[in-house]
Amino acid sequence: MSAAPGGPWQGLRIIDSGRRDARTHIAFDQALIEAHQCGAIPDTIRFLEFEPSVLVGRHQVVATEVDLEYCAAHSIAVARRITGGGALYMDPDQLGWELVCARSRLNVQGLADVTARICTAVACELARLGLPIAFRPRNDLEIEGRKVGGTGGFFDRDTLFFQGTLLRGHRPGIMFAALQVAAGKRARHALGDAAARVTSLAEACGGGAPPVSALKAAIGTALSTLLGSTAAETPIEAREWERVAHCRQHIGSDAFVFGDEERLRAGAPGHAGVETPGGTIEVELELRGATVAAARFSGDFFVSPVRVLFDLEAHLRGCAVAALAETARAFLARARVDALSIDPAHFVEVLVRAGADAQRVPREGA
Repeated sequence: MSAAPGGPWQGLRIIDSGRRDARTHIAFDQALIEAHQCGAIPDTIRFLEFEPSVLVGRHQVVATEVDLEYCAAHSIAVARRITGGGALYMDPDQLGWELVCARSRLNVQGLADVTARICTAVACELARLGLPIAFRPRNDLEIEGRKVGGTGGFFDRDTLFFQGTLLRGHRPGIMFAALQVAAGKRARHALGDAAARVTSLAEACGGGAPPVSALKAAIGTALSTLLGSTAAETPIEAREWERVAHCRQHIGSDAFVFGDEERLRAGAPGHAGVETPGGTIEVELELRGATVAAARFSGDFFVSPVRVLFDLEAHLRGCAVAALAETARAFLARARVDALSIDPAHFVEVLVRAGADAQRVPREGA
């Protein structure tokens, strides 16, 4: 099947990649985006299920989010998403769903508006199954105040990539054992409170969640209605799997999942973080004299375009510490950054704090 995004074929195709390992599924995400951008596929809904795994957000540090020893001992894979947000535990009891489509089809400007429209549409359709699901900003689906699903996405040029999960079942003991709880979060929230904040369709329905086929049909109807389209199930073509295999060489590598985070964390003399309505932003700076030798952002935020902070990190190399704010502010204005419940000024603020921290003169005896 071949159709240019937003071109003459205006319907939606629905595909199901089944239960697979996490790194293959995330490589499929990248393959979908690339294929959509070059016109190889039309707008597409994908359903997916995971083997036990932890998925860290695009900008997170694995070592601070994942209990690697526990995961290794219990055969829980570790992968990195191409979207932002926080770390997730995934297993076959969760249903994943995705939408890749032309940005223009939703006729909205920002990521927050996209999230609200998609989540509201999905929640309303699931309610027809007797599930009292509601959208809770910034990006959750919940039942009576308890989270039953999460979502996230970004724009890549004219393509929107958006994904979500639904917890059909829930294993809080395994989830909290596999995920590290950072010191700051531990101070603010008891684990019991966090566990109580999450539920599952099975629990909410008294042990009898709707069948997976009904959930898929509801989500497919919600998304196709939202986009004013018909939807048709189609098989995944061999050339798509070839593109997935190619993307997996990078997406599925340890270099992508773990990167150079340990090297940079060990050498960075300046660190700062800020809490925002859209998540935590942290940055570490490595200085050479009064200039930036390296910068690395991390956190559980959503930002679009997805590469904007990596480009900013590269742009800041060689920047004078005294010019950090001005340089970052100008770059973010040109990049037209769109972040979910975060203002670009937050990134400037954390850079200024990190620069000040890096230049602090240690006190005697410190």
